[in-house]
Amino acid sequence: MTDSTYEHHEYDVLIIGAGGAGLRAAIEAGQRGLKVGIVTKSLLGKAHTVMAEGGIAAAMGNVHPEDNWMVHFRDTMRGGKYLNNYRMAELHAKESPERVWELEQWGALFDRTKDGKILQRDFGGHRYARLAHVGDRTGLELIRTLQQKVVSMGTDVFMECKVLQLVHDAEGRIAGCVGYWRATGEFVTFQAKTVILATGGIGRSWKFTSNSWESTGDGHAMALWAGAKLIDMECVQFHPTGMVWPHSVRGLLVTEGVRGDGGVLRNSLGERFMFNYVAPMFRAETADSEEEADKWYDDHSAEEEADKWYDDHSAGRRPPELLPRDEVARAINTEVKAGRGSAHGGVFLDIASRRSAEFIRRRLPSMYHQFMELAGVDITREPMEIGPTCHYMMGGVQVDADSEATIVPGLFAAGEVGGGMHGANRLGGNSLSDLVVFGRRAGIGAAEYIEAGDAATSFDQGEVDGAIKEALAPFERTDGENPYDVQHDLQELMQDNVGIIRTATELELAIQKLDEFTDRVKNVSVKGSRAYNPGWNLATDLPSMITVSKCVAMGAIRRKESRGGHTRADFPNADPELGKLNFAQRSEGGHWDSPVSVHEASILIMPAELKALLEEDQ
Repeated sequence: MTDSTYEHHEYDVLIIGAGGAGLRAAIEAGQRGLKVGIVTKSLLGKAHTVMAEGGIAAAMGNVHPEDNWMVHFRDTMRGGKYLNNYRMAELHAKESPERVWELEQWGALFDRTKDGKILQRDFGGHRYARLAHVGDRTGLELIRTLQQKVVSMGTDVFMECKVLQLVHDAEGRIAGCVGYWRATGEFVTFQAKTVILATGGIGRSWKFTSNSWESTGDGHAMALWAGAKLIDMECVQFHPTGMVWPHSVRGLLVTEGVRGDGGVLRNSLGERFMFNYVAPMFRAETADSEEEADKWYDDHSAEEEADKWYDDHSAGRRPPELLPRDEVARAINTEVKAGRGSAHGGVFLDIASRRSAEFIRRRLPSMYHQFMELAGVDITREPMEIGPTCHYMMGGVQVDADSEATIVPGLFAAGEVGGGMHGANRLGGNSLSDLVVFGRRAGIGAAEYIEAGDAATSFDQGEVDGAIKEALAPFERTDGENPYDVQHDLQELMQDNVGIIRTATELELAIQKLDEFTDRVKNVSVKGSRAYNPGWNLATDLPSMITVSKCVAMGAIRRKESRGGHTRADFPNADPELGKLNFAQRSEGGHWDSPVSVHEASILIMPAELKALLEEDQ
């Protein structure tokens, strides 16, 4: 038991994070009769999942009957440049349709075809239209549906609670965590037989990001400190289309659904430049000319009118705007660096000249209001000014594909914090299906772990006291550094040196500077009380931000090739040998300032029957 001076709670399953993965895990564990608690840094319903707009990918075949899990698997592996954990990609492709139908049964209101089936839209990297959607507010609908289910089950939810550190028992098993209430600054401990991390991404370490304020890499960092491995940390996705103007909203996401519904990319010369960047492996299914791409949109009039099934997919080849995100982001970056960018450093996304105002307002209501209210731009009349923004972390905690268990007994991870599913690059829409597929599997894995009788029965008070002492240290310094200055400089460093295009020189500088940041974080100072203290909240986030930033830079300097979301200007081509390896990282001391080691880990050998699927339609 813990010190009685702190508020204390006990559960069978404790879930850290209330996004799609965390809520789905809570539902599964609760349905199996376990006592479940959810801890969230923000408010229930405010998780970053709500920002997912375009849709949830699942091969249901509602628009193209020939779509199936095998094609979805192939698309996912191809998009991830074959760095994926093939078993996760297989499970995801097979189970996504059932998870979408389950959401529908629980009350999700998807857009429909004329005959009442769930409508599916096109997205980058997907062979067929397979994203089930609710306009451009799909993530919000997913959270609403899961949240209602969780609340109806009577699940305990602890909001605005910052978790500082995972806690072990005497035998090294995970036994819970320690944190504090953001509103009061009072500390709280949670003892649990299992902990599921569902904490999301790490994007707040970059200057321009679509991620919300919560995405400081807490789950990645805490797992590493607790003894788990991280993999593929160099693989960070820069979404091609974030707002670039005004500066106050720079990085805010512009859904891929704009391109899926007919939007095209143009440079400052008015050229539709994506035709110049079609990779050879996608040439067979990508249009070679604007006329051919326009024919594709014309032939897919069911998507435009949402009142009939698509025509035969072979009637036209896909527009190059729907290439995988890494390729589109690099193309935009190249245009800007070549001097063909917009006035504010982006390019133009134009749907106004291609779709009616009524269609745009109906299909993309959030985008219409977002640009109108934040930028004074009417997207039914003029193009959007967009550019790449740090968006998603493909790398994460290494887990067992079937159970989501880490190498640390009692610790599980699901959603964006888990690594392996997406390989070197994530396809649009795969994130939401990832959440519900592996959130459910994490709930099952935790239940089976408890059933086996190996769960922790004690709680290391020494770890609790150490975490609390460290959290309070900034109040004891009178002449330390402002945490906001440290955050600002960290974001500038990562944006400039560990961004969308990388070089050895920049990465070496970043690693050197990040060691200096470790000392700076140890010297931050905050004033005032612990209640409602945003400076202190940031000070407790900085160790996680420094940890994950180091891991990204260290993985990036080891991967001397360009693959998926990881692009090295000094190694512009993919290396077949490095394509057989994941880079795994471990903490050498279990503390945020401990050295981190990087080692090579061979990717899982794929069974022949799955490998054969990847060789089709090349």
